[in-house]
Amino acid sequence: MSASLPSGILLPEAVLYSDWFAVWATFVAINTLMYAALSVAKMLPKIYPSDWIRRRNRRTETRGIYPDAETVRSE
Repeated sequence: MSASLPSGILLPEAVLYSDWFAVWATFVAINTLMYAALSVAKMLPKIYPSDWIRRRNRRTETRGIYPDAETVRSE
């Protein structure tokens, strides 16, 4: 570290090199990564795995008030 930059401006230098401060800094880093990952996952479109799997309980024709409407799953 250069002599022009004073270390430990907010906290004494001994605190910055202590074990509990390293553990705390690691916790904050992991927490930040998890928050960023959850934020990115929240921005992505939602995935419905049931749309990928074909099941027998799917209707082949609409039962709505508009019978000519396009069905969700047409076979």
